[in-house]
Amino acid sequence: MVARTRFARKQRLPALNEELMLPYSTHQNAGFPELTLSPRDEQFFLNPYETYREWHDAGWEVFWWHDYQMWCVCSFDLVARIFRDRRFGRQISHKAARHELGLPERPQHLANFDRVELNSLLELEPPKHTRIRRQVNRAFFARAVDRLRPQIATDAQILIDSFEARGHAEVLEEFIAPLAVGTTCRLLGVDQSSADRLRGWSHAMVKMYVANPALADQLAADEAARQFSDWVRAEISNMRRASENDSLLFELLSGSDTSNALTDDEIVSTVVLLLNAGHEATVHQFGNGMATAWAQRGPEWPSLFETPAKTAATVDEFLRFNPPLHMFTRYALQDISLQTKAGELELKFGDQVGLLLGAANRDPNKFDAPNSFNPDRSDQATAAFGAGIHFCVGTALAKIELQEAFSAMASRLPHARFENGPRCANSFHFHGLESALLRW
Repeated sequence: MVARTRFARKQRLPALNEELMLPYSTHQNAGFPELTLSPRDEQFFLNPYETYREWHDAGWEVFWWHDYQMWCVCSFDLVARIFRDRRFGRQISHKAARHELGLPERPQHLANFDRVELNSLLELEPPKHTRIRRQVNRAFFARAVDRLRPQIATDAQILIDSFEARGHAEVLEEFIAPLAVGTTCRLLGVDQSSADRLRGWSHAMVKMYVANPALADQLAADEAARQFSDWVRAEISNMRRASENDSLLFELLSGSDTSNALTDDEIVSTVVLLLNAGHEATVHQFGNGMATAWAQRGPEWPSLFETPAKTAATVDEFLRFNPPLHMFTRYALQDISLQTKAGELELKFGDQVGLLLGAANRDPNKFDAPNSFNPDRSDQATAAFGAGIHFCVGTALAKIELQEAFSAMASRLPHARFENGPRCANSFHFHGLESALLRW
């Protein structure tokens, strides 16, 4: 069966990061729908939720997306199951060499970027992932991130002080981005004067995670990775000369024992990941949250943040209703027969599966009235942070940052409104606003 949504296009967009992907398997899976829809179709990326509704109304759980050349999953329960299924992995290079998988060698102009990715916790599988994750968890949670809440709240007030009298601000760049990066710098124990450089490197590197990055973006990402890595190594050197402290970087350097201690390369990749992932996702989620609050409550949007409890519930609903990350991929690490509502989906070793987090969060089989915004819902849940061994290590900190940011905005700038209306950027994977210019 070939099924297409009303936004279907006949042309095929080259697959996401196509040089990393395996060719379409020759095996057949009869009875599953197929889709042709460019993720760059404006009608789609501006509001993917209408398309998600169509998929769910049609009873789709798994389908073949021609534009990505992969199987995609849009049901909440199956997404959660695959996240936890150890037969699937974030990477596949630990199982076979690139030439064995029929993949070309990685280009030399991405050598610095690939060096960082090589030890990135987000990309690793056990046993290496287990060893690094254990150290990161120990360092991250030993600080009891809730202790950072008062300082985050203070920083939010200081940032608003810097632009309140002006009567307008681009709050993604002037408020939430410096708040998120500054918080991560404080957590790591590094000089916050580097925040602007870190944000620039982060912006350049994350362009590698969108569909078919341009050569200029690849070169910029590689140079950013080189400079970012050099900066982290300098901070490592400085930290080794410092007296004992409670910073995350010091914890990573000290390690719990010599057998599990991280190498400098692993620490570099971990620090880059914490700064990039923490900053980018938080910024997107804040913008999406402001857009949702305005769309749902208009000038009464501050009413969503009247108490800490209401703020926490609203942030959780933002993460379900309009999350920042809409696709995360997994590889089949062996031949797999995956049970679905439409029957057995036969996957071969190396097949890539797209987990559609934004669609899973609107699954009517999981949520009552999934397309309605309801901070008071009793069935609150989200796929936004993943699950299983790759569950986002920064979940607790991200929620605190968002809660304090929205609380500060609502109390200090209750009359803030979008100047031109929020508009999503041309990006399906990372769903967020082009800008958020507010006036009051």
